[in-house]
Amino acid sequence: MDDPILNIEEREAINSGRWFSSLSPSLRHDILRCAYVKRYRDGELIAARGDPPEEWIACAKGAVRVSSTSISGKQITLTYVEPGIWFGDVAIFDGDRRTHDAYAHGDTTILCVAKADFKKILAMHVELYEAMLRLHARRIRQLFGLVEDLNTLPLRARLAKQLVHLVRSYGVPSLSDGREMRISLHLAQEELAQL
Repeated sequence: MDDPILNIEEREAINSGRWFSSLSPSLRHDILRCAYVKRYRDGELIAARGDPPEEWIACAKGAVRVSSTSISGKQITLTYVEPGIWFGDVAIFDGDRRTHDAYAHGDTTILCVAKADFKKILAMHVELYEAMLRLHARRIRQLFGLVEDLNTLPLRARLAKQLVHLVRSYGVPSLSDGREMRISLHLAQEELAQL
């Protein structure tokens, strides 16, 4: 299912991502120059918990479901990575193994940068270190917000916040006047409950 290049929509998703678009043109060029494309069907495993980190990854199309399995065997979805978002860098930085499973949600295209190339780009562009620090700081803020929500909000309020987040990430107008939004990420009720 691999196609060696991104299509126009996939390239636009990568280039317009909030974090990636903030990088200098030369850094974006060097990242894209050594990147390669992988395509997955719905439910296919992209990376497994415990895998060594071989790639830095961006979602270009579809979504990546990042999940974990509890001791009782219950699947817990931590997040859905949307197009334009980069992930997989933590395990490369700390040298440890992958911490969660990553599955394609719907037909999914990812853009990958091999670990060795990622490290070369870091050596060539100090800017990337600063950009990664900003990205990690934003992720830490989000994690603190989630922990606070888990400890202070009732279930209904947490569900409402999750739905608002999904609308921000995957919302498309459902009426011609644009007053109503629908979530384009198709989730079964069970999948929504796992969030």
